[in-house]
Amino acid sequence: MKSIRTKAVTAALAASALIFGATSCSSDEAAADAPSSTFVSKSVLEAGEANPMIAQGVVIGGGTAVYKSSGIGPGASNNAAPEGTPESYIDTDVFAGGALPAGVTITEAQGINALKRIRDNLEAQGLTLEDVVTMRVFLDNAPGTDRADYAGWNRAYRQFFANTNLDTEDTELVPLGTAEPAAPMERNSARPSRFALEVASLPAAGWLVEVEVDAVYPDGEEPQ
Repeated sequence: MKSIRTKAVTAALAASALIFGATSCSSDEAAADAPSSTFVSKSVLEAGEANPMIAQGVVIGGGTAVYKSSGIGPGASNNAAPEGTPESYIDTDVFAGGALPAGVTITEAQGINALKRIRDNLEAQGLTLEDVVTMRVFLDNAPGTDRADYAGWNRAYRQFFANTNLDTEDTELVPLGTAEPAAPMERNSARPSRFALEVASLPAAGWLVEVEVDAVYPDGEEPQ
């Protein structure tokens, strides 16, 4: 009797192993056959707007690699201005001698400087400004003012973002200060989600602008 029971148990275990093996094989084949998503990201835009400044939101694919920058402000390059002053962060490659054209505000100049540094930071990771999906902006008041210069910041932003017409794909001209609108410093169709807010102070003396971004790697590209 004991021998018969042993045989029955052995047979049951063997059958279970066959069933388990068949189930595992079927599961592996199903996983191999399952289509992998190539969705990266999509900006959700206001309906009917051909050139919106920002997105209402952004959808990011589950398998997408996301790069998150730290907060980056303008780099000091204007040796003609005292160290730690807002003017010391004017990019002299853009504004020769640190002199600002008519209507260009110090926040606008610092915004251009900071966004160039964001671009450099992204490129070091194999990304571009086109890959930015979200942005957070912190603005301090310029000396002698009681409110952050959102208009100046937005002019700087348009030099690098949201400067193509989504209907025609034409480049949108953008103003620098009070000059007539002209070609932007970098054509870029990206419409990231964004917030911009005024803060009491920023970590570096003289900074009026600090920016951080999230960027996604395009389909087929991996972090370096």
